[in-house]
Amino acid sequence: MADQHARQDIGPIVSSAHLADGALPALSELEFGLILASNAFDRWMIRCMTAAGEPGCAAIDVLVLHSVAHRQRPKRLGDLCSVLGVEDTHLVIYAIKKLEKRGLVKSARAGKEKLIAATDKGLETCLKYRAVREALLVDSVKGLGLDPAATSAVAATLRALSGHYDQAARAAASL
Repeated sequence: MADQHARQDIGPIVSSAHLADGALPALSELEFGLILASNAFDRWMIRCMTAAGEPGCAAIDVLVLHSVAHRQRPKRLGDLCSVLGVEDTHLVIYAIKKLEKRGLVKSARAGKEKLIAATDKGLETCLKYRAVREALLVDSVKGLGLDPAATSAVAATLRALSGHYDQAARAAASL
C-alpha cells in the first residue's frame, strides 16, 4: 500500500510527462512499456541469432527469416510486409538480399511474383534459434507463472491496439 501511495505522488512511469498529462495517462504508460519492450526484443533477436550461429543480423533480418520459415511455405514480399506490419517494402527487400547472401533464404519466380523460401540452412538456423530461445528465455518466463490465457489476451490486445495506431497514423498523414 505504501508503494502505491508513493507511486501516486510520483505519477505514472512514462517517457514523456507532457503526453501523460492528457486524457489517458495509462496509454502513455503503455507506450513507454512498448518502447522498452520493443528495444529489448530487438536486442534479444539479434543476440539470439548470434548465439544460433548467424552474427551480424539486424532485427528485421531475424523477423523475415522466421516469417519465411513459417509453415515451410514460400512467401510473397507483400505477404511478408503485411504479416510483419512493415510499410517500407525496401526494408524487407534488403533483409531478403542479406539472408540470400548468407544462404538462409532463396527466391524464385512464380509468374510475375517473386516467392521467398527458407533454405535447409535457414530452417536449421531457425531450429538453433528456437533451442537458444527455449533455454535462455522460455524457461525464465515460465518461472514467472504467467497464465497462458492471460498472456494470449495481452497479445490480442496489442494486435488490436496496433490497428488503432495504424489508423491514427493514416489520419496524421492526411493533416
